[in-house]
Amino acid sequence: MSQYRVLLKTIAEELEMEVLHQSSVYGEKYVTKTDVNRPALQLAGFYNYFDPHRLQCIGRVESTFLETMTEDQRRLCFQEFMKHDIDGLIICHNCVPFPECMEMAEKYDRDVFLVQEDTSKFMADLIDTLTEYLAPRQTIHGVLVEVYGDGVLITGDSGAGKSETALALVKNGHRLVADDAVEIKRLSRKRLVGSAPELIRYYMELRGIGIINAKEVYGWSSVKPEAGLDLIVKLEFWDEDKFYDRLGIDTEYEEIMGVKVPCITIPVRPGRNLAVIIELATLNNRQKKMGNNAAQMLEEAMGQMYGA
Repeated sequence: MSQYRVLLKTIAEELEMEVLHQSSVYGEKYVTKTDVNRPALQLAGFYNYFDPHRLQCIGRVESTFLETMTEDQRRLCFQEFMKHDIDGLIICHNCVPFPECMEMAEKYDRDVFLVQEDTSKFMADLIDTLTEYLAPRQTIHGVLVEVYGDGVLITGDSGAGKSETALALVKNGHRLVADDAVEIKRLSRKRLVGSAPELIRYYMELRGIGIINAKEVYGWSSVKPEAGLDLIVKLEFWDEDKFYDRLGIDTEYEEIMGVKVPCITIPVRPGRNLAVIIELATLNNRQKKMGNNAAQMLEEAMGQMYGA
């Protein structure tokens, strides 16, 4: 079970679900699972492995099956179904709710909703919405900026200039997502999305100046509520005794919640324009994802030249 939760009422309002029957605890009921169930087998009497704490969706198939029953059979069917502590029943495809369903919903104090969308399409939207609210997450110290449409997480040593670099990127036309604390959510097996905690959204801390609100200073075009995580840039103070990659043939990765994200380390010393370097790193990372690795192409060309 997810450690996160979302109010059923919030989901209903966001997806514009019409409330047919509202339980006495509707405003306090939470959903904790992203899984959604079509209870066709349950309506046929099979309750093995049934999880009532998933939102239940029925559509044209289930409604057509229920139409084959008599009123008494449907009443018993819905009675057995509503006995379970279901989080909510959603009738899709604008199907007409059966009176026996509403009778048992009132008897057992269950929430019932109606939507017009096709069942499969609505379930996909519902799962996406639940996934966003209930996604596993962790908070990372750093700065998240959208550069050329890609989310770049800047981390590294304290005092290395993470916020100042982000500010320079914003002045170059890119967008700030989060400063200091970045909340990362895993929305799928390969997709991470970052945002700022609500309390500090769009605020930046700049040493010598203090706290500023980037949205108020630079306008709405300079900020964004969230961004995908496409590249991690680690800033560290220049170490003369350390070897730094000068070719970039092999891509390094950092794993966050099981997702591998391309990662580069940029040494910091006076005179380096970190904003321009990060812009270039972002474009180069995009080229690599498209199969165009300049370092590999040069290595292959030199191999052909000297190997001939």
